[in-house]
Amino acid sequence: MRQRGGARRPAGQLRIIGGRWRGRRLAIAEAPGLRPTPDRVRETLFNWLAPVIDGARCLDLFAGTGALGLEALSRGARSAVLVESNAAVAARLREHIRTLDAAGAEVVQAEALAYLAAGPARVFDIAFLDPPYQSDLLGPCCQALEAGRWLAPGASIYLEVERGTPVPALPAGWRLERDKTAGEVSYHLARRAEA
Repeated sequence: MRQRGGARRPAGQLRIIGGRWRGRRLAIAEAPGLRPTPDRVRETLFNWLAPVIDGARCLDLFAGTGALGLEALSRGARSAVLVESNAAVAARLREHIRTLDAAGAEVVQAEALAYLAAGPARVFDIAFLDPPYQSDLLGPCCQALEAGRWLAPGASIYLEVERGTPVPALPAGWRLERDKTAGEVSYHLARRAEA
């Protein structure tokens, strides 16, 4: 498995970098294209989210290794729904939840757009969108989140793309607040309007 920036570690391993599970290492499933968000990117992201993470309801729409959803729970989020289409990867995420005794965590095995098409079962304060590179899923997922009323007023939305890839047009009422590039990753934080 290739690493994208951050500290080097044995292949197939994820380290939670902050909060109550800080330093915990979890074996990740082997799957083509599976790439955890690098440590330094997560550190910056969760510094940005520090004012709103405590008690937040989170959606990790392309969960993969679980790096974002599990990190959010470790840092005080109330709940996290981890959506993952690959059955083996979803099963590994469920193992992580049992290992960590992660109350408030739920794994849903589904394609992201199919999950969003079902309509909101709940509303989220933070959404993490890190789709497979070159998938063209980011724009449609942003539109589906807004059209389906999945996000609370003032919700934060994390968008991760391959370096050099433009962020798609955002729905009306969303604005980009922060952005940064690290290695192969370009990452952005958007905010949904309060009203």
